[in-house]
Amino acid sequence: MQHINMTLCRWMFVLLAVVAMAVPLATQAQSQTPEAMIRENISSFMAQIEGREDYYANNLDELKALVNDSLDDIADFRYIGASVMGSYFRNATPEQRSRFANVFRQTLIDTYTRGLVTFDYDELRVLNNQRGQRHEDQASVDMEVVANNGQVYPVSYSLRLSDGEWRVVNVIVNGINLGLTFRNQFDQAMRENNRDYDAVIRGWSPDIGVEELEQGGDA
Repeated sequence: MQHINMTLCRWMFVLLAVVAMAVPLATQAQSQTPEAMIRENISSFMAQIEGREDYYANNLDELKALVNDSLDDIADFRYIGASVMGSYFRNATPEQRSRFANVFRQTLIDTYTRGLVTFDYDELRVLNNQRGQRHEDQASVDMEVVANNGQVYPVSYSLRLSDGEWRVVNVIVNGINLGLTFRNQFDQAMRENNRDYDAVIRGWSPDIGVEELEQGGDA
């Protein structure tokens, strides 16, 4: 399998940015299905980025600020942070929970902002045939990313309805469940640091191997 131009770890976060970089969605979330919301956001994202790659490559702080302002409208980082902490969440203090959610959020912003202007792709497409919703407050939206080498990577967003708004809470890339991967990494870090929450939060730096995402796995 050919190696793409950036690590797939960064590339995954670019995909979440595809959603997060779109126009604010708070007023749309109640009236749109999750699929329609994601599809509209993809179009909006493409319009904002197309032809401006060089500009953003030289103005990363501006791109980072744009991403930062948009994330609150689409991703539920408190929910994601609690999920990544897993069983450790229960014994964490409210301050540690809040701090980890903020650190996790900033880590994603920094990572995919850098990757956003370097990943070479030909097409981002939301699939026409989506899976039906099992629950009224949970949904998934499937799409594909076509790299410029022709490789097609399946991507599935998991969304949760919270206070009348759909929010992204997980992403599965090429069969790799990233929420579960991060949870395992948090667990490993806690074990290696004798369950020192503050040390783990200070040193949080999630990592996903290129080979792991290229080869894929079971969702």
